[in-house]
Amino acid sequence: MKKLYFNYIESFTGLSKDIWYLSLISLVNRAGTMVIPFLSLYLKKDLGFTMNEISWIFVFFGIGSVIGSWLGGKLTDIVGFYKVMIISLFVTGLNFIALQYISSFWGLCIGILVTMSIADSFRPAVFVAIKAYSKPENRTRSVGLIRLAINAGMGIGPTLAGLLIVLKGYNLLFWIDGLTCIISIILFYYLVSDTKIKPSETRLMHQNLDKNIVYKDFTFWIHSVICFLFGMAFFQLFTTLPLYYDEMFQLNEFKIGVILFLNVAIIVVFEMPLLNYLEKRLIPVTKHIIMSCVLLTLSFLVLYQNFWVGVLIISIVLMTLSEMLGFPYTNKFALQRAKEGLEGSYMAMYAMSFSLAHIFSPKIGLTVIDYFGYQVNWLVTAGYGLTAVILSYWLHNRIKQNL
Repeated sequence: MKKLYFNYIESFTGLSKDIWYLSLISLVNRAGTMVIPFLSLYLKKDLGFTMNEISWIFVFFGIGSVIGSWLGGKLTDIVGFYKVMIISLFVTGLNFIALQYISSFWGLCIGILVTMSIADSFRPAVFVAIKAYSKPENRTRSVGLIRLAINAGMGIGPTLAGLLIVLKGYNLLFWIDGLTCIISIILFYYLVSDTKIKPSETRLMHQNLDKNIVYKDFTFWIHSVICFLFGMAFFQLFTTLPLYYDEMFQLNEFKIGVILFLNVAIIVVFEMPLLNYLEKRLIPVTKHIIMSCVLLTLSFLVLYQNFWVGVLIISIVLMTLSEMLGFPYTNKFALQRAKEGLEGSYMAMYAMSFSLAHIFSPKIGLTVIDYFGYQVNWLVTAGYGLTAVILSYWLHNRIKQNL
């Protein structure tokens, strides 16, 4: 037991204070993000929108995420991640506060589109910040620490949000979302200093670098498609799976919450020690990506058996293990592949892969369920994972050949 304790503590050592500050900011920000998990309920119960209207609002949500990821990458390469992060979170905070005063369908479509375009410009910038504030040998654990903070925040936020909705209604959530964005970026400004090398200086050192090289990098395109397919499968966790738990197994909201909390709990307790262990084994990044896709595929295949409730636990454990490998190591691959001076463009393309999945995953999943049922949807979703496994092997072989 003592050895396990020291191994756990060791997994957090050697990380820079700036990475710890980034994690603190991520925790505050994500704990305050209370509207998003309850957005569909707010749109349906408070504003009275139809399911079709709600689905289109979420399409605009996804489109805004794609625009924000692209815009954030471009701006990061021009003005640097520091300014992008500050401006993005501050303006996002103001937008969240303003959203509560919009009640029309098209007003919300445009409002959500603008909000997400600004909010998700933060994502490529924070990925570049990880590279700037961590040593190469610590980058995977740095990503893991920030993911741990985000997941801890995701565990706190929805729980408090549910209580606040019962006591005070939805409007207070918009204020909390907005103010925590502003508070977290004020913390960032005072705790984390900007890097000494400016983007303009970096560009001068790489004047002959092709600014469109990311779009010509075929190996990185393969990686991006893998990330898209991974997202197509994984994001079912937040859309179709809770409906499946309810309709097929008659689980109430509390029991569904317990299963989803299991995902967060496993990550918070085990992800950092696991990454610390794997980093010492010097296993190629692409092998971890292959394994994450295999686990994700299995997590949906087991759901085809729908007569035993225990299969839901097996599925969520497999999915969580996949997540613990998939997100840190796809992120690490993108950071390693990024050319000096163009990190923002590479991380934007990485983020956009998941943003596109945000658009298509719920739409396709819910449509398949509507026409063919849940079991067919699990086979389709496992198909995304299997295709990602095949592409991951291809990626692994291309990297071995230095392509």
